[in-house]
Parts: sequence; structure tokens; C-alpha cells
Amino acid sequence: MSTNIKIGVVIPCYKETAHILEVIDKIGPNIFKIYVVDDACPDHTGKYVELYCKDSRVEVIYLTKNLGVGGAVISGYEMAKKSELDIVVKIDGDGQMDPKFIDFLIEPIVSKTCDYAKGNRFFFIEDFKGMPKMRIFGNVILSFINKLSTGYWNVFDSTNGYTAINRVALSKLPLNKIAQGFFFESDMLFRLNSIHAVVLDIPLKAIYQNETSSLVISKIMHIFIISHAKNFFKRIFYRYFLRDFSFSSINLLFGIILLLFGSMYGIVNFIKSYETNIPATSGTVMMAALPIICGLFMLLNFLSQDMRNMPSIPLSKRIDKK
Repeated sequence: MSTNIKIGVVIPCYKETAHILEVIDKIGPNIFKIYVVDDACPDHTGKYVELYCKDSRVEVIYLTKNLGVGGAVISGYEMAKKSELDIVVKIDGDGQMDPKFIDFLIEPIVSKTCDYAKGNRFFFIEDFKGMPKMRIFGNVILSFINKLSTGYWNVFDSTNGYTAINRVALSKLPLNKIAQGFFFESDMLFRLNSIHAVVLDIPLKAIYQNETSSLVISKIMHIFIISHAKNFFKRIFYRYFLRDFSFSSINLLFGIILLLFGSMYGIVNFIKSYETNIPATSGTVMMAALPIICGLFMLLNFLSQDMRNMPSIPLSKRIDKK
């Protein structure tokens, strides 16, 4: 790995005094800067780090009010941009993300294969044994919804916060518009797609110890679904109607129209047949079935085209060609 590349690490913290020093100690010498973001911690994690950590690379950022993991990471990103770092890695302070994997995570960014790399805890089947079952179920559901809303059909484990981003993508992101709470990782992917950044999943192991996660899937599931729905409609409108109008747009538009027409026509005639006790004719059935079948075919064709429309050329390579 080139020694000319300046790599920074952002660690958002909220009540992490039990693990933060161990996490910092494991960060390798190739890291140029470490930002510990004290997200208005009640246990004063930032002060704890300043008192007991002797690593000169560490800089503590204090937030006056709790912004959530997204707000803390964005604060770290802002500082990283000012330091003109080439790559910024985000890890948590609870010890679940082993810093020894940083080099593995950033390798495709260094080689300009992608702009943003993120961990995937679901790649190795044997790793499932140490993962809470409710977390597995929640992540499977959310990851599929995430594919629809962000357009990154190659990405799984969407809530994984072990990530790395290059300077080009970071400079183009509207950081002030990204969700600051637990939806941060998912919204980040939506924003990355809006700037046509290339994203890759990297298989990484997670470490589950005695830490207590403040993320309760059952309590935030509805928030995630609503937020994903908003991002889905925004992405479709921006990509297929505002920025471009293509065969994919036609498939989507007429697919929806045909599906709705066939469904409504079928429901109306079913109710009519039920009330009059007169069976619908074969022609009436076909008038309902054919638009539904054609509509579903066009929507499936749209999804197939959407999967092929994922960004494929990294932003860093496009800049190099200019």
C-alpha cells in the first residue's frame, strides 16, 4: 500500500469507555489520523480518551448535543475533509469491528475499484453462530428493502457500519442531507447512488461480546420502512424521469398502469358477478388477466434493467480521465 495515501479513522462514541482504548490500540501505524467523536456521552468518553490515550494521532471531537451515530460520523467526516484525507474509515467504539481488517476493507478503494467499501457480516456461514437471531432476521429484511431503495443490488447487510470512503466521493456527498440517526448507513447508500459512486461489499467478521446495542430492530423497523420508501420514490423519479427517460422508464410507467387497470377491472367485475350471481365471461376474465400479466412482465423487466444500471466506473477513475 502506498505510503502517500493519508488514511483517517472516525469513531463515533456514545458510552464507550469500556472498549474505546482497546479499539484505538488496535489501529495500525499506517493510519494518519484518528477522530474520536464524543456524541454528548453521559460517561464522558471523550474526556476518558484524552486522559488515558497517549496516541498522538487521536483528536477528540465534542458534540454539544446527542446527534446519533449518523450525526457523529458526519462531524468526523467534516473534520476529515478539512484534513484532506484520501480515505476515511468509520468503525464503532464498542469493539465489534476489528481494526485489523482496515487494510482489507480499503484495498479496493486504493486500487480504484470502488469509491465506498462496506463490511458484510453475512458472507461466511459459520459467523452466524455468534450473531443474535433477531439481528439476523432484521438485517435480512432491511437489506432486501435497501436494495430496492438505493439501487445497489450487489449490497447486503445494509446496516453494517464498518465502512470506508475515498476523498472524491466524500467531497461530492451532501453531508447535511444525510440522516443522522440509525438510518445513516442506509441513507448513505442512497446518497452515494445519487452521485453515481461505486459501492462494494467486503466480507468482514463481527465480534460479539458483552456489549449492549442500543439498536432495537423491532422498535425502528417502521421508521426504516418509511424512510426506505421515500428514498425509493426519490431515486426512481431522479434516475428514470428527471435525469433521463429511457426504455426502463417506459417499462415502469406502463407496467404500473397495466397492473392497476387489470387489477381494478378484475375487482369491479368480480364484485359485479358476486352481486348478480352471474359468472364472468371468458372475455371479461382475459380483459383483467392480460393487463396484469403484461404489467408484471414490464415491471420485472424494469427491475432487471435497474440491476444493470448500478454505477460501474468509480468517481476517482472518472476524475483521472479528465
